Amino acid sequence: MKQNSHVAERPRGRPFDTDQKDLKKQILDTAEELFSDNGYAATSIRRIADGSGVNPALVHYYFSNKKTLLQSVLDRALEPMVLAIAEMKSGSKASPEMISSLLISMAAEHPNIPRLLIREVFLPGGEMQQHFADNMAPRLGGALPTLLSREKSAGRLREDSDPAVSALLILAVSMFPFIARTLAEPVLGIKYDEDGIKFLNNQVIQLLKRGISQ
Repeated sequence: MKQNSHVAERPRGRPFDTDQKDLKKQILDTAEELFSDNGYAATSIRRIADGSGVNPALVHYYFSNKKTLLQSVLDRALEPMVLAIAEMKSGSKASPEMISSLLISMAAEHPNIPRLLIREVFLPGGEMQQHFADNMAPRLGGALPTLLSREKSAGRLREDSDPAVSALLILAVSMFPFIARTLAEPVLGIKYDEDGIKFLNNQVIQLLKRGISQ
């Protein structure tokens, strides 16, 4: 039977690849939001599929299972930071302000990730604790004390600063505004649009310059 002329075939090659990338991003975006809002255990593949507008079988096709999907959500947000910190290690400078701006930039792009980290990494029983401890922590927060020790040796950090404590404080002051967003926005009037995040970043930089940097 002759096919109706108005029915178009799916374009081959690059357009299909682009569709795949768009669908995967859609699934990852939906999973990131649902995992952070409801937790890993309470979020089903079907709910993620429904939120993404796809069939659950497609989620399994791309990500195999729910735990692999959660891992992919975290890796997508954190791997660019891992690479940036590796570049700092091979470079000549890694100031607290540079580290903080990197963290805030990640949180601005993936605003659900800080809350997801609290749920599934830092709290007892978190689904991603072991994965994070084995694969991410040594290259992220675990790498910061060494970088800050180098800054201190170069005279760019206060003499009375402790690199490990300083690393913890940088993480806290950079990430907590995004963890507290649900209250910080309506109660404190903090803005989380592009201009608001730029202002937040500048405020954190000033705080670190006066408190840690030399």
